[in-house]
Amino acid sequence: MRGRLIDLSIGLNRKQRVTIELDRDFREDFDRLKGAELDVEIKKHRNRRSLSANAYFHVLVNKIAAERGGSVEAAKESLVIEYGALATDDDGVTVGFKLPASVDVSTIYPYVKCFDTREENGKLFNCYLVYKQTHLMDSKEMARLIDGAIEVAHELGIETDTPDQIARYKHIWSKS
Repeated sequence: MRGRLIDLSIGLNRKQRVTIELDRDFREDFDRLKGAELDVEIKKHRNRRSLSANAYFHVLVNKIAAERGGSVEAAKESLVIEYGALATDDDGVTVGFKLPASVDVSTIYPYVKCFDTREENGKLFNCYLVYKQTHLMDSKEMARLIDGAIEVAHELGIETDTPDQIARYKHIWSKS
């Protein structure tokens, strides 16, 4: 749900009250939740990536895969890991995990980068950072990913849309 912070006041009991203006009708939810203890999270709104941004990214991925001679999936994984956004939890902490070195991480999740190998009790473990899937990226994260794909395409001699066209796309994508 989207909204805007309007006011902050401190009551006589020293508790803070926040006034929020919402973009949708909240009356039914308010009646249901009034007086209940709630978990509250307020964070700055970011537009989700648009479907047209995702489509353009996939056009670039296909061209890069064809030029490199590899699979589309491998090209996409490489770009997401190189230029994508790290996944974070609700507290903003980077998500990662470790697996026994004998486990093929690609069978579990495609967008990971091994950053360390550790030995514990005589057994080797690979430690991984997790990257967001493209459908979970916001417009800023997707723009960075597309910029990276364009850079790779140019390095491979692949034609992309002109800088003016790309600037227009980004302007449109930021509003979606």
